Amino acid sequence: MGLIKARLRDTSSCAGCRQGQFDRPLAMAFQPIIDVAARSVFAYEALVRGPAGESAGSILETIGQSELYAFDQACRVTAIETAAALGLGDSSCDLSINFLPNAVYEPRACIRTTLQAAARTRFPTRKLIFEINEGELLSAPDHLADIVAEYAAMGFRTAIDDFGSGYSNLNLLAKFRPDLVKLDMELIRGIESDKRRRSIVSHCAAMCREMGITVVAEGIETLGECSALNDLGITLMQGYLFAKPGFRSLPTPTWAN
Repeated sequence: MGLIKARLRDTSSCAGCRQGQFDRPLAMAFQPIIDVAARSVFAYEALVRGPAGESAGSILETIGQSELYAFDQACRVTAIETAAALGLGDSSCDLSINFLPNAVYEPRACIRTTLQAAARTRFPTRKLIFEINEGELLSAPDHLADIVAEYAAMGFRTAIDDFGSGYSNLNLLAKFRPDLVKLDMELIRGIESDKRRRSIVSHCAAMCREMGITVVAEGIETLGECSALNDLGITLMQGYLFAKPGFRSLPTPTWAN
């Protein structure tokens, strides 16, 4: 919370991890991922914001290539510190953090700041999920496969975000073996009346289940979408129907009031 300064002083880290610094203020908003069957919150996704709630886009457009590592580290630390301060570490919910694969040079070295933040705030690392945007997966697939494998070996779960957003390659599911797949909102929009979308989502869900991958549907805005997804056996959902992101807060889903 407040000003995060990512000063890279750890000389035991890889050379890439000692590049640059990020000393501008960051904050986090949190949006719940809902288990509609259990009527509970499965996890909260941390979403970067400016110190006064400015959008993620306004922050990201100012980040230079030399700042990627420090920015990624600052986001992780801010997410964990804020979530811990809000009591998420003592709850039954997990914390999902987006990360920039291009900022990870050597997974075991680059995870140290994250582990230190978790230890300092007593946030259980078993509750951490790392989300990778699908578009990022195709830029350096071998490097990303190494990251996912290393994270799995360390006990972290990973998720492919925005799956089906236009870059989709089914080989990703075999190569990366994520724990979760988050279906892009464009596949979900109007699914209750669109047979083609319903068929695509149904087959994606069946394929993921067969591979032991948990499916999350993103961008749920209507009761019709929620009902159609539930009929397909998808019970983990995220969207404005349940709650908008809460700035520095953990919003309660509307149906739980």
